[in-house]
Amino acid sequence: MTYSMTAFARKEQSYDFGTLSVEIKSVNQRYLEPTFRMPETLRPIEMKLRELLKKRVKRGKLEVNAKFYSASGEQALDIDESRLKAVTGALNKLEGSVNNSAPVNLIQLLQYPGILIDSEIDAEQVQQEMTQLFNAALDDFLAGREREGAVLAEAIEERLVDITAIVEAIRAEVPEWVQTFRDNLREKAQNLGVEMDADRLEQEVVLLAQKADVAEELDRLDGHVKECRSILKQKGAVGRKLDFLMQEFNREANTLGSKATKESITRNAVQLKVLIEQMREQIQNIE
Repeated sequence: MTYSMTAFARKEQSYDFGTLSVEIKSVNQRYLEPTFRMPETLRPIEMKLRELLKKRVKRGKLEVNAKFYSASGEQALDIDESRLKAVTGALNKLEGSVNNSAPVNLIQLLQYPGILIDSEIDAEQVQQEMTQLFNAALDDFLAGREREGAVLAEAIEERLVDITAIVEAIRAEVPEWVQTFRDNLREKAQNLGVEMDADRLEQEVVLLAQKADVAEELDRLDGHVKECRSILKQKGAVGRKLDFLMQEFNREANTLGSKATKESITRNAVQLKVLIEQMREQIQNIE
């Protein structure tokens, strides 16, 4: 199954205590790079949400934006005594080991994550509901990735079909290509006024044909096409495998182009490189 790295999902739900909303959006990235933005009420579940995300998403630069709107409007703020005690205890240890330390600013202390809480809401209930809402948004997000991934896989398949057609066309031209060697050698000998016997001519043709033999490159291109189709059917993140395979495609296309002495084969080699580059661009979007 092929997944795109680009997707967007949004969920919003109203409750007695207020309204929760969460957005998940992503763009291409070599590794998984999630960023979470959320109010302090939801901050205690950030690590849990990160773990849920990592279990189902392997690559991409993701931005998760979670919001909470209290039904009471104006928040009645209170202090989390246990959190405050832990922070001040850590500050006291630092003060005892650091010379000339500046006094603690109370406003800055209040801004420390988790110190201020909304005393009129059940924070645990809010966090539980957000976890469920996040899972629902993640379902939609992955469904969007899957739909986009199917489009990418279809685009790659179209180019694989074209590559196969070009490989078959080149393979069909090989006998005529060898005959071209023979004709060119005979013509050069005649132009130079040199009599070339049939055996010597065939020896030279064989040598030229060996140097320009592209059968191995064509066979490898066929193998790469089959491997690409196999990878596209695999589960999980396949983008890196496909990206490596494009390097192998390019290597064979380059060798084919360097060996080509026939104009039509040179054109086909160039077209192969165009198709491979188009696939590579699509694969940059695949997880």
